[in-house]
Amino acid sequence: MWPRLVANKILKKRLGSSNFVADYPTEPLFDFTSVAQSTLSSKSILQPPKDTKKYRVFVSTWNVGGIAPEDDLNLEDLLETSNTSCDIYVLGFQEIVPLQASNVLGSENRKICAKWNSLIREALNKKSRNQEHEMKNICPNKEGNNPSHCFKGPQEFQCIISKQMVGILISVWVRSDLRPFIRHPTVSCVGCGIMGCLGNKGSVSVRFLLHETSFCFVCSHLASGGREGDEKYRNSNVAEIFSRTSFPRGPLLDQPRKILGHEYVILLGDLNYRISLPEETTHLLVEQRDWDSLIENDQLRMELTNGKFLRGWNEEAIKFAPTYKYCPNSDVYYGCFYQGKRTEKKRAPAWCDRIIWYGKGLKQLQYTRSESKLSDHRPVKSIFTSEVRVSQELKNLQSLFISERFQNLKTQLEVSSKDDFFVKSTQACGHKSLV
Repeated sequence: MWPRLVANKILKKRLGSSNFVADYPTEPLFDFTSVAQSTLSSKSILQPPKDTKKYRVFVSTWNVGGIAPEDDLNLEDLLETSNTSCDIYVLGFQEIVPLQASNVLGSENRKICAKWNSLIREALNKKSRNQEHEMKNICPNKEGNNPSHCFKGPQEFQCIISKQMVGILISVWVRSDLRPFIRHPTVSCVGCGIMGCLGNKGSVSVRFLLHETSFCFVCSHLASGGREGDEKYRNSNVAEIFSRTSFPRGPLLDQPRKILGHEYVILLGDLNYRISLPEETTHLLVEQRDWDSLIENDQLRMELTNGKFLRGWNEEAIKFAPTYKYCPNSDVYYGCFYQGKRTEKKRAPAWCDRIIWYGKGLKQLQYTRSESKLSDHRPVKSIFTSEVRVSQELKNLQSLFISERFQNLKTQLEVSSKDDFFVKSTQACGHKSLV
């Protein structure tokens, strides 16, 4: 079976597709934009007036080191659900499975992907469930009394895209009232690992339109290595990802095919760029928390400033400690004293895990890290505001269709979004869109 699996991985079509996991069909039940455009075409050939709305986008990246999460792993600290509320959540993971031959060459472990999505769903919707419970206690649902009128809690979140390639996983979630305005969600996978094409390294890119603005998120795991010159392999991976990633043009042939053709692009992942200093110097500067001196020698920052492939991209100032490489279940870096003795491996600390972006209209509000000790990497997270174009006619339709009457109808039409139900149903039908 393995030769056939390997051949499929090497020869598989590289174009973007709809082969991904989602709570609901890839296109909304009601395409509001098509309705608005058909209405406008009968009224006028002039361009409709546009409004701009701002949405908050949460983005995180985490190399989990091939460690499967426990059932009780709490993602609330990473997602900051108790402190902030965003409209879109994009979570990128690397090494959700160990990068051994059986995982790279064989079929993908879908159970791990489903487990991460289940944990994300639980964390994002916990506040909604808690406040719904409070609402029922405060305002019981007596005859003729709808509790939703006396308390309006946060919206639940739904998965619009979840895609895995070997150890890389990207999962995108939106507020339920925004889902009908998400169009053309597609994915594109590029392997840059073994033989230059297998998925132990590479990227999983997703794109979609929110109202009339295009988003593209690129979750990457680039070439590793801390020796002098290894950054060239990472730069080469970036060039391959940009050139080989390709999305469908859409039914009207008006959608961008390449990553940089989208209005807002965010690149996240274990980019593996290191600090070009001797290991002893790096450790000393880390102990002194001299981030500025370290950043001056950071390979990615130099590529953003003077490089060939990422010049013009943006990254906010880094005010947190390097995210790699830690001893197991500790706050001690490799190369330091751990449990009374110096660790055997020599790995200089580095900001391997990064979030950078491209496009006017994006503004980064937060750039920090979380402190989970699950792996030898710390998660990195960021919050953006994005300006999204919305036509006035579409805005009016939105007000109509998010009414209570429409929500009741939509609920009756939609299928259950529970992870276990979705996985069992698709397996029973032989469905191939499970990551």
